[in-house]
Amino acid sequence: MVNVCKIVSKRLVKKMVWAIMPLCVNVCVSCSSSESDYVPKPKGFPRLDLPAQVYQPLTEDHPYSFEYSKSAVILPDTFSDAEPHWIFIAYPSLKASIQLTYKPVQNNPQRLGGFINDAYKLAGRHQIKATGIREQVVKTKSGQRAVMFDLEGDVPSYVQFFTTDTTTNYLRGALYFSVADKQDSLQPAIDYLRKDIVHLLNTLKWKKKS
Repeated sequence: MVNVCKIVSKRLVKKMVWAIMPLCVNVCVSCSSSESDYVPKPKGFPRLDLPAQVYQPLTEDHPYSFEYSKSAVILPDTFSDAEPHWIFIAYPSLKASIQLTYKPVQNNPQRLGGFINDAYKLAGRHQIKATGIREQVVKTKSGQRAVMFDLEGDVPSYVQFFTTDTTTNYLRGALYFSVADKQDSLQPAIDYLRKDIVHLLNTLKWKKKS
């Protein structure tokens, strides 16, 4: 009777081993394949919540006026070399700002030529890091002309521009971000703010001296 029990128990153990082996093999294969086939997820970019583009008139006393975003605030330029009527259009939620620098032309073609040369030099300074610079002449709704520079690559300023009435007023602008993200992650904000710049130029008016 004891021998019969031993035989039965041995057969039962063999059956259990054969039943468990495929499961063990599957576990081993799945473990090894999961390690070798693992592909890390690509780095995601932070989601930008871009506000609706609604505009308001500039109320500060400057030789120029335009409409700017209700999501922005006007701040004075406090740098040591700042001149009168230099301002920032700051976007706190986007950590970005558009710096505007104003120069009186004084009906002096040479003086104006110097301002325009400076604008090209300032855009050209980014050539070391820029992968491309595109220059475009924009005709505004009021019939004025502006020159815009779109810079590609990881540069400090992605959009720059200038406009003038050639005799009295000259205005230059540059878009800056206070964060060090790559252009790919900032591109939605760059496109958004470029539209604001175009709207600024389309609504720009020079004030007549009283």
